[in-house]
Amino acid sequence: MDLVAFEQRCFDDIATRFSAFAADLGDASVTAVPLSARFGDNVTEKSARIPWYRGPTLVEHLESVDISDARAERPFRFPVQWVNRPNGDFRGFSGTVVSGSITPGETVLVTGSGRPARLKEIVTFEGPLDRAEAGDAVTLTFDTDVDIARGDLLADPRGPPEFVDQFAAHVIWMSDQPLVPGRSYLLKIGPRTVSATVTALKHRIDVDTLARLADKTLGLNEVGFCNLSTAAPVAFDPYAASRDTGAFILIDRFTNETAGAGMIAFGLRRASNIHWQALTVGSAQRAALKEQVPAVLWLTGLSGAGKSTIADIIEKLLLARGRHTMLLDGDNVRHGLNRDLGFTEADRVENIRRVGEVAKLMTEAGLIVICSFISPFRAERRMVRELTAPAAFLEVFVDTPLDECIRRDPKGLYAKAKAGRLEHFTGLDSPYEVPEAPEVRVTTIDVAPETIAERILDELRRREII
Repeated sequence: MDLVAFEQRCFDDIATRFSAFAADLGDASVTAVPLSARFGDNVTEKSARIPWYRGPTLVEHLESVDISDARAERPFRFPVQWVNRPNGDFRGFSGTVVSGSITPGETVLVTGSGRPARLKEIVTFEGPLDRAEAGDAVTLTFDTDVDIARGDLLADPRGPPEFVDQFAAHVIWMSDQPLVPGRSYLLKIGPRTVSATVTALKHRIDVDTLARLADKTLGLNEVGFCNLSTAAPVAFDPYAASRDTGAFILIDRFTNETAGAGMIAFGLRRASNIHWQALTVGSAQRAALKEQVPAVLWLTGLSGAGKSTIADIIEKLLLARGRHTMLLDGDNVRHGLNRDLGFTEADRVENIRRVGEVAKLMTEAGLIVICSFISPFRAERRMVRELTAPAAFLEVFVDTPLDECIRRDPKGLYAKAKAGRLEHFTGLDSPYEVPEAPEVRVTTIDVAPETIAERILDELRRREII
């Protein structure tokens, strides 16, 4: 207030505008107090320089705010931090009660398996307890052996949490590298960590106006409303109901930095409507019928490196040996399956995600799948490797220098990119992340593609794939 000469008009204007802004923040309460940190006005004592203000000082207001903890009134929730097995005679589950309460004899729900378990004892260092409530760090034992692991959420069966693999959430992005829908991250919710992807960015939120803006990615310090998909179902309560079980972080899989923080809004209905259908014939039977080992042979490198030529020769050699194959080429899939995608980073990530799903289905059919894609980002190549497991995955880095690729330029793409007619071109204005530990690394300078293909087949024989 010292900067505006302690004028009431200025105070009232700011208080009115901020209250109008906060009206869209739900049930947040707003109390405006005129202050001067420089002189201490209205911090602990009422200021003589602000006679028009009749409200409390800052400290008086803070001392009057209701901070009662309502967690004890909510349903019981207990994230398992540790399975405690000091010997063969004792098996307990340690953690902190984050809401509700529990007493011996009560039944809890193990959300991972959906099975009930009857509590036998509440164990602490000081001795057993008759009751544990929100905030208590304890070890729980049960009267029968139950399958409980670190990361499981024990809950009140009368008020269970949601347990799905798709949900909507607000995400605050905290990384210099932008959020890219389709890219694989690690999601940590409580003590549990699973792989996750942002399947859609519904909108970005302007933090100044709270307006919802269309966008494809989130940058540093931006907030968006997203749909997320996890590799396995997770148990949660909406963040509005419980901050403890409704919050998560996203972790970059390569740097291990915290890339974002999230607040779950609700589970997606389609996640609970879709169930995995068990099939009688599996990938093992299909592969046995073809008398071969299914595998993914992933060729990566710059445009013009020679990937497509080598992949075509490999398939001809495998066909001559009676192997059942399928060749997925980067240009070919963009004529059909991925014809709706461009070449932005987000579209490139989605391109590889779709190809990975197709390759996985083909390995389940017992095929050797040869994939020829620039696939410039390590995160997506790793995602396909994990997605297609347990089939063998061989990353083949066709290591042709950029200068040589520009010299060859078989499709004239480098010339177009240099002329400004192609944006986001890998190697020029979009990065290519070199594989760190490929199973096979080949160079195409002064080496015939047939020789390179034979070398790759030698690696398949060494691994007993052919």
